[in-house]
Amino acid sequence: MTPLDGTDVLFADLDGVIYTGDNAVPFAVESLNAAAKLVRLAYITNNASRTPTAIAEHLNKLGLTVTADDIVSSPQAAVKILATLVDPGSTILVIGGEGLISEVVNAGFVVTDSADDEPAAVIQGFAPTVGWVHLAEASFALHRGIPWVATNTDWTIPVARGVAPGNGTLVSAVHLAVGRLPVFAGKPEKAIFDYAAERFDASNALVIGDRLDTDILGANRAGMRSALVLTGIDGPKQVLAASEDHQPTYILSDLRELSQPYPEAVVVEKNGVTTVTVRKSVVTMSGNVVRMKKRGSSSIDLLRAGATAIYRSGLRIYGLDVDPAIYS
Repeated sequence: MTPLDGTDVLFADLDGVIYTGDNAVPFAVESLNAAAKLVRLAYITNNASRTPTAIAEHLNKLGLTVTADDIVSSPQAAVKILATLVDPGSTILVIGGEGLISEVVNAGFVVTDSADDEPAAVIQGFAPTVGWVHLAEASFALHRGIPWVATNTDWTIPVARGVAPGNGTLVSAVHLAVGRLPVFAGKPEKAIFDYAAERFDASNALVIGDRLDTDILGANRAGMRSALVLTGIDGPKQVLAASEDHQPTYILSDLRELSQPYPEAVVVEKNGVTTVTVRKSVVTMSGNVVRMKKRGSSSIDLLRAGATAIYRSGLRIYGLDVDPAIYS
């Protein structure tokens, strides 16, 4: 069976899964176009700097067929939460880009960028232009005890030149200044996944992402199957180190494997040794020692075998002696 079998809606992350910066991730576009012939395809993102229309335009330029209605964004989920905390039409201090501002306006709120306007709440999301001046305004306003909603907690974002600080770092700066945390809306919070499932009437969704701490954790919290693709932030070492709530259903080297049969991990336990075989790759685990027995023809199968052995043990990575060949 492939990861797509039985799936009614495929929720794909953007950064690190479909593109990095302006450029498409290898094999992503053609793989998703093929998947769209089999399942409903939607996009779920913590990116708060762009509107759904702008995101759809970017995806279309890469070769996908997307409308704004196909996008589920953390600003949408954040504004839904905001509406439960303040009165309709309230003045809201917005820290972020056009993607967040437009959602706040569309919900009927008045936008300000100054704490002097006595806003009813602060809502914060990432934008490359956010700087000290904006974070200071948030701090000034929040010292009055008003509600604070943040789109997401991503510590990093993948961009064309590498990995850069994400919204989590900006939220942390305000947190240190005001001594409290916001209500979070985006991944890995369950709220955005519940919102997505409701919008697309999903009963057996599959979430694809490149981050264990947002995409995979959030999918697990929402009771959805998940696929980690190794084209963005997290790599083999992070896969092996994943705690129980961060463990993906599927591990993919790239999105071509969405439509390929996912190999079964065959587990044999004998004389205190666990042997895991994934096709031709074999890993053994005895106590806290994890070793490659056979490399096989695929590094991703070796990683899958190693992950299965470690996940089944319930042991944490810092207490294990893992053969570097499994994650190199």
